[in-house]
Amino acid sequence: MACADYSGLEVDEKKDGEKGSLEQLPTEKREALNRIRTVIGHSRGIEKMIEEERYCIDILKQIAAVQSSLSKLANLLTKDHMRVCVSEAVREGEGEEKIEELVEVLKYLRGS
Repeated sequence: MACADYSGLEVDEKKDGEKGSLEQLPTEKREALNRIRTVIGHSRGIEKMIEEERYCIDILKQIAAVQSSLSKLANLLTKDHMRVCVSEAVREGEGEEKIEELVEVLKYLRGS
């Protein structure tokens, strides 16, 4: 199986201190932080399970939980990005660029 190539993903540094959609969505920001903290906790648990040579199926179940949490986080951020950044760009006549940017990153999230 070939490894996925994520070299096409570049971090778009905002100019002039511009922030993303989470600045405008404090509730969603808290939810995103809670989700990533859960992922970090589960990941540390997986590391400990591997160190303790636990049963592979139990480790795989924890990996599935982390993947699910990351997927939910990605969905949350995608929705927020569309609600704020993409809709703002469309109103300003720059929607095509934001839509293409989102389509590109969704390819990686879907694994295609």
